[in-house]
Amino acid sequence: MIPNIDELKNEEEVDDYSLPPDLSRMLEQEENEILPHQELTEMINLGNGEEKREVKIGTSLSSDERQKLEELLREYVDVFAWSYQDMPGLNTDMVVHKLPLEPDCKPIKQKLRRMKPEMLLKIKEEVKRQFDAGFLEVAKYPEWVANIVPVPKKDGKGFEQSESEG
Repeated sequence: MIPNIDELKNEEEVDDYSLPPDLSRMLEQEENEILPHQELTEMINLGNGEEKREVKIGTSLSSDERQKLEELLREYVDVFAWSYQDMPGLNTDMVVHKLPLEPDCKPIKQKLRRMKPEMLLKIKEEVKRQFDAGFLEVAKYPEWVANIVPVPKKDGKGFEQSESEG
C-alpha cells in the first residue's frame, strides 16, 4: 500500500519509504533511455551586407573548430542553393504530386476561409517564388479546390504550405 502524503508525520517517514520494485525499474529504464540528440544551434550570416545567407551551426564547437567551419562555409558559399532559382537542375519529374480523383465521384469545392491580410501576402509571395522557379504549375482540376493551410517554419521565416483535407 502506498502511503498518503498527508498521513506522513515527519520527514523521516518520507525518507524511509521506498518505491515498489516495478516502479523503480521503470524509472531506471526511463533514465537510461537514449533520447534523440538535439544540439543547440546559432545562426551565422555567410552573405555580404546586401544579401543574407544564414546557416545554423552547433554551439558545442570549440572556437578553433567554429572558425575553421565558418572559413570552409565562406569558401564554398557559392555551392549552396539560397533560393529556388539557384536549383535549376532540380528535376520536377522526381516528385510530382497529383490528386487522383475517382471519375464517378463529384468534386467538392470548399468554402474559402478568411485569413489575415499579412498571411495572404506571405502566401502570395511564397507561391510566386515557387511558381517562378518552376516548382508549381496550374492545377488541371477546375472544379476541385482546397484551402491553403499555412504551417509556420520553426525558424519563424516563412512557412510551409499544406493542403487541407476535406
